[in-house]
Amino acid sequence: MSINVEEKIFLARVAEQAERFEDMVDFLEEVLEVKGGEVNPDERNLLSVAFKNLISSKRAACRTISAIEQNPKYSKFNSALLQYKAQIESQLQADCQKIIDMINTRVLRTNCTDEARAFFVKMVGDYYRYIAENAKDQLLEDVKNKAKAAYEEANAIELPACNPIKLGLALNFSVFNYEVLKDHKTACELADNALQSALDKIDELEEDDFRDAKSIIELLKENLTLWKEEEDDNQIDDL
Repeated sequence: MSINVEEKIFLARVAEQAERFEDMVDFLEEVLEVKGGEVNPDERNLLSVAFKNLISSKRAACRTISAIEQNPKYSKFNSALLQYKAQIESQLQADCQKIIDMINTRVLRTNCTDEARAFFVKMVGDYYRYIAENAKDQLLEDVKNKAKAAYEEANAIELPACNPIKLGLALNFSVFNYEVLKDHKTACELADNALQSALDKIDELEEDDFRDAKSIIELLKENLTLWKEEEDDNQIDDL
């Protein structure tokens, strides 16, 4: 049976409005089945929204439970808390793996432009990173290595310095180094190099492209300022 792509995209947007994010992902998986790496930028952004919303509440839940665990007032409930958190972590891991598998099978095995490939390979790195946030022992080592490999593969793809995908990759790859690998030096170098390269070219951008690039540049600067304050109190000039 042929799939009506326009209809599935419409239903995905309806599912987003209805906050039915599992349905939204399912509708878009059917779009990927037809279009693969040829999805356009708007469709890529819709996928990004669907995937992020699918897991955001579970990531937030894990952070909340971790904070409650630290409170000695609730220590008598620690066993129950750990069990509940493990249940949510398992659901989060399954969702992230579903997204990674979908990208690998529906997109990366098809023809992609450099920009689309960088977008999706970066996304694989992101979702392994989200698993790593709560993983332990061998699973943690596995997903750290897979995230690093994906980020490095995406980073090797040649894109203009101010391309929002290139900048978003630098942002997320640097956060991965800082928060997951605890490699603060590499995190700062990645963010700083991307920032300086983008600032050298930003005056050449059209207005719409400038807006997209500037928002990510500001996030890179905020992270660098915070990280460098922790290291040596260095500040970064305003854009």
